[in-house]
Order: sequence, then C-alpha cells, then structure tokens
Amino acid sequence: MSVLRNLEQRLSGLVEGTFGRVFRTEVGPVEISRRITREMDQNVKVSLSRSYAPNEFVIWLSPEDRVRYDGVEDEVADELAGHLLEHARAERLTMVSRPVIEFGVDEALGLGEFGIETRVVKLDELPAEEPQRPPPVQPREPAAAAPGRAIFEAEGTRFTISPAGAVIGRSSSCDVVLANPDVSRQHAQIAYDEVDGWIVEDLGSTNGVIVNGGRVDGSLRLTSGDQLTLGPVSGRFEAR
Repeated sequence: MSVLRNLEQRLSGLVEGTFGRVFRTEVGPVEISRRITREMDQNVKVSLSRSYAPNEFVIWLSPEDRVRYDGVEDEVADELAGHLLEHARAERLTMVSRPVIEFGVDEALGLGEFGIETRVVKLDELPAEEPQRPPPVQPREPAAAAPGRAIFEAEGTRFTISPAGAVIGRSSSCDVVLANPDVSRQHAQIAYDEVDGWIVEDLGSTNGVIVNGGRVDGSLRLTSGDQLTLGPVSGRFEAR
C-alpha cells in the first residue's frame, strides 16, 4: 500500500490545477496502477531461465476521461512506467526495455470505466540466452496444497473468487459487480497471498470496507465465515 500511496502523491503533484481536475473522475492513478500491475503479472512469459513481463501497455479510457488527461499523459505514463519497473524488480521479472504506456479512447466505455491492453513480447523475439549448467539436484520439500477457490455472497448472489483475486465494485469492469449505487466503482479486492492466505483490501472506496464490525485500514486477513460490509452492502466470505 505504501508504494501506491507514494505513487498517488507524486502523480497528484505533477501539474497543479490540471491534475486536480483530472482526478475528480473515478479513474485515478492508483486505480490504473493496480490494474496495469495485475495485467503485467497475468501476461508473463516464461522461458528456460527467465520470466519476461510485457513492456507495452495501452490504457483505454472513455472519451470524457481521455479529455481530462490531455496535457499530462506523458507525466502519468512516466510515473506508471517507473512503478512497473519497481514491481518487476521486486518480483524478479525481466523487462526487455522500459515500459511504454499509451492512452487510447474506447467509445463503448462510460465515465469512470477503463481497460488495460498488454502487448506481450513473443518468446521467439526474446534475447538469446546462454546455455546454463543445471544446478545440483537438491532434496525438495513437500509442496504446499494449492489454495482452492473462495465464495463471496452478496445481494443474493454467490460469486466465485479464484486465488488470482477479484475486484469488487459497481463498475461493469469489476470481477464482482454490485448494483448498489453507494458502492464505489472499484471498492475492494479479495485475493490469495502465499504468506497471509486470503486477504481483503480497500481500494480507496468512499464508504469503506468493514469486516466483522471493524473497519479495514489498507488490507486484512480473512477467514471462512467472515462478514464483509462494502458501504451499505453486507456479504459473507467462505474459503474452500
């Protein structure tokens, strides 16, 4: 969370006045950063000894949102590229060049909705790798059992959540879409972490996330049977 908060502060301070107008829309820099990072992780290509992350991205915005980024898209793209490089280093991913980020317009999107398109480097276009001598075989620890899927039940519907995670909100671009108008467009995210297990994270929602009566500040570990409240919507989390 601290990395994203620092990113938001840097982006918000780039162009005084213009950025103040840009970020009144609900497509803000942190929302884009979360989605573009997830898209990069999901499109990694693995070769013999390296994991290559895509290095070209297109951020598709509605016509209204695109206008608000006029004049500042280069600064936003530069900050997002720096964030992706930091994430790639932390995850030990290889990028063949600094990320290239472009902005596009999709007439089908409404105000506050956006999408990310990645351009994946083809394996046959990757740099040649020198043959490496295989390391000595070491005894292997028994593999931990893979996590199952989770269930989030709200508004009379049971939503299945894979370990890769699901964004919950009012926007049609979310993985779990809630109809209540007091739910933020991208309200929260539930995902599986190898260390902490299932966690819920507040994505900067207006009305907050509450678990078993306590408000979530950042992220919180979940256990099966927890009661989640997203704004006015109550739901139940079950781990399988």
